[in-house]
Amino acid sequence: MNRSALSAFVGAAIIAVVAGAGINLNALGSGQAPDDADVRKRVAALEAGQQAILKELREIKLLLQQRPVMPPLPPGAPPPGSAPQVQVNQAAVAAQSAVPNFDLDLAGSPSLGKPDAKVVLLEFSDFECPFCGRYSRDTFDSVEKEFVTSGKIRYVFRHFPIEKLHPHALRAHEASECARSQGKFWEMHHRLFANQQALAEPMLMQTAQGLGLDMPIFQSCMAAQLTSPLKIRQDLNDGGRAGITGTPTFFLGTVTKDGKLKVAKRLVGAAPYASFKAQIDALLAAPAPATGK
Repeated sequence: MNRSALSAFVGAAIIAVVAGAGINLNALGSGQAPDDADVRKRVAALEAGQQAILKELREIKLLLQQRPVMPPLPPGAPPPGSAPQVQVNQAAVAAQSAVPNFDLDLAGSPSLGKPDAKVVLLEFSDFECPFCGRYSRDTFDSVEKEFVTSGKIRYVFRHFPIEKLHPHALRAHEASECARSQGKFWEMHHRLFANQQALAEPMLMQTAQGLGLDMPIFQSCMAAQLTSPLKIRQDLNDGGRAGITGTPTFFLGTVTKDGKLKVAKRLVGAAPYASFKAQIDALLAAPAPATGK
């Protein structure tokens, strides 16, 4: 992303935040005196939106800095954008959409829907990732309503906190596992994604208290997670083996006889609901696998 494109992105983002906060700039400039409490509420919403934008910009900057520096082209080499470059890009796209060559474990992970559903959508996610949050807030409810609650598919969640980018992610995932031990994983899941600015340790405790968890048990669980977050580390290892490089990453497929996921499709990023619906509908309409594994 060059400087002018980045400036345009920032300008558009600020306008979007102002609009989302419900601030009428014309009214403020005309000398009208809105209610103080209302102004404070809108300013707080504006500040929260600005912080989210700054965080995404920092992540974009970091990703750009991590891109390899391309050496100068040798004399006679085709310029970027010619046929060889297109072939490289196609290979990168193919690698990103490739499915793992092994079946993924489902046992021991939080899930929604019919336990015996043959089609499963498996999400590897990060509670501090802004794109994961966008998917959770904009798309998840529609997927759940049409396909999970209706009994058509089972939805499984696995942990993939990217600690290098998201310093609060690991503890947030540990908090979700501690909430899960008291039967409230999905309630914690929804709260964490709804307010991704509240993932520091004291705020995790407040969220747990707000969910009505037994706090001594929750605090003891969180202390134990500091030394032994076994489930989360196992998810990270399996996700790495499956080729995950960013979140959210989804695997859609069918359940084998031994209860694992035979992946048919990989979906990457906070795609719109229509993309998920098309892929799920296609798999539901496909004939059952003939191999019988």
